[in-house]
Parts: sequence; C-alpha cells; structure tokens
Amino acid sequence: MQTIRMYILWTGLAAYAACQAQQTSYAFDFTKEKTPDSISVDVPDGNYKVTIRIGSRKQAGSTTVWGESRRLFIEDLPTRKGEIVERTFVVNKRNTRISDTEHVKVKPREERKLNWDDKLSLAFGGNAPQVTALTIEKADHVTTVFLCGNSTVVDQEDEPWASWGQMIPRFFDDRVAFANYAESGESAGSFIAAGRLKKLLTQTKEGDYIFIEFGHNDQKQKGPGKGAYYSYMTNLKIFVDEARLKGAVPVLLTPTQRRSFKDGKIIDTHEDYPEAMKWLAQKENIPLIDLHAMTRTLYEAIGVEESKKAFVHYPANTFPNQPDALEDNTHFNSYGAYRIAKCVIEGIKVLRLPLTEYIRADYVP
Repeated sequence: MQTIRMYILWTGLAAYAACQAQQTSYAFDFTKEKTPDSISVDVPDGNYKVTIRIGSRKQAGSTTVWGESRRLFIEDLPTRKGEIVERTFVVNKRNTRISDTEHVKVKPREERKLNWDDKLSLAFGGNAPQVTALTIEKADHVTTVFLCGNSTVVDQEDEPWASWGQMIPRFFDDRVAFANYAESGESAGSFIAAGRLKKLLTQTKEGDYIFIEFGHNDQKQKGPGKGAYYSYMTNLKIFVDEARLKGAVPVLLTPTQRRSFKDGKIIDTHEDYPEAMKWLAQKENIPLIDLHAMTRTLYEAIGVEESKKAFVHYPANTFPNQPDALEDNTHFNSYGAYRIAKCVIEGIKVLRLPLTEYIRADYVP
C-alpha cells in the first residue's frame, strides 16, 4: 500500500468556472490543453456525481483526484500511453447556511476551507496527471454518510496531517457520498452548539447514515455536569435521536487510540469515555464500530517505533515552513489516516451495514 501523496496547493485555483445556481450539469473538456491543477463550479448544496476521463494518447501517466478540502477520490490511477479510462464518484458540497437567519459558527481557520464555500472544487495531481474530460451532475438520491467528529475525522487542510474521514471516500463507489462535517477541537457538545448537527440535518434524508466519533476533546471538559456518563452520553443521545427522527441510521465510533506505549502495549488514555459510548450503544441498540480497540491492535501490531510512521512524526524542515520537529501522537499522516479508514470499513463489514455493497471492488483490507 502506498502513502497517499497530497501535495497540491489549494490556494490560487488554476481554473474556476462560475455557473448558474439552477444549472444541474457541467462539462469540461481538456483534450486540447494541459490538465489544470484544479477546477471549481458554483453549485447549491447537495451531492454531485463526477464522471472523469483519464489518460492520454501521447504518454503514460498516473492521476490522483481530490475534492473539496483534500478529500481523496482517485488514488494514483495509472494509464498506459493511448489508454483512456473512465471513473465516477460522488462529492458532497455544502456551505454554512442553515436558514435565512442562521449559519454554522465556523472557526476562523475554517473560513479558508473549501468545505464551507459555495463551490464544488476538484484538484488533480500525480505523475503526469491526465484528466481529459469530466462532467458534474446533481445526484440527489445517492446515500449520504455524514461524518461527525474531531481532528481525527476532519478533512485536514494541510500536510502532513490527514484523517480517516478524508480517505474513506476513495474506497466507495458512486452510490454513496461522504459529507465530512468534523472539525478539529470539537466535542459532541461544541459540535451541536456550533450548528453543525443542525446544518447536516437540513441535508439528511431517509436511509442516510450519521457516523459519530467523539471523545478526545470531551474528556478535557471539567466541571459540574461534565463527564463520560453525563454530558458526553447525553450529547451522543441527541445525535442518535435526531438521526432516527430523520430516518437515518446512527453509527457510533469509539475514539481512536493515542500512540501511548508502555512495554510494547498501548495505554488507554480516554478514561471511561469509550465504555460510556459502548454502554449507550448496547442500551439503545445502536450500531457501534470499536475504533478504540481496533487502533490498539493496529498500533501494537505495527510496533512502538514503526507506528510513528502512521502519525505526524517528522524531523525539522521536512515540509515548508516547518522549522521544528513534529512529534504528534494523536494525529495521523496520510498513511495512518489510510489505515484507520480501512479499520472503519472493516467495522462496517462486521456490522453488515448495507453500505458494504458500495465498497469498491479494488478495496483490499
């Protein structure tokens, strides 16, 4: 398995197409020009099916495609000279508007993120990327999986950070869209208070899914009424109840482990928050993916030193404007995020969720 290469600069879009809001399909032809770095179109909120033609009659190449804020859809797709292949996937687009008088309270750092603007954006990279044509069309009836969580789930904007929520779309076909509402620093309560849940519920339809992974930041909250079996579980229950009112399927995910080794074994650092979530899942008959247990097994199998390769551990000056060494044992790099995304998929398969039938044929555990 390859480490995902995400090196497109997301500022200064190479191509921008402003289209009428009522338009439902868009077409681009690059056969007579070089593949652009990126494109954007003004579209209303919703899901959009992208059909993309990749390849060149002149040379071989390899193409990677991201959408919105570094959400992975096509990974290093090789094409031989003269070979043209077609791929389809679905991108979820949204802005901050909840109603005429209410908007999501995004953080200052989110204001530059492509996830929250009025455009659907795609970016292209790879070794001689070869996008020759693409179409974008509204896809109202595909299943949507809404992701709620913190920095371990969010579409990370900057290298070398990455999260499983931005990797998982790569493994699913065009019958499902992933709408990643997660944000760094969020707890279950602050997610609700910012209007993120309220916003996603305006987009939710019967048969959709709401995946809920919190715990890292919830455990930092202190004071009366706070705690795993108090505010945390109460807020999780709000997510569950609201999902069910919409006819959507709530799925709980225990928080990912931190890289905290002692004598070759992971030390649990989330106190009783994972157990509180599991208790709620059992009591309310909620599907649960135990990422807490799965990531413990993963990190221990990789090993104490080798597991650093899944996290943001880099010497100084590995990346531009990085004068200090990075030693982050909570957040993943692209490789780690990729592996955690596969843990989530294996959890989906164990639960036998209908989503299983949408996993791409080229998925390898």
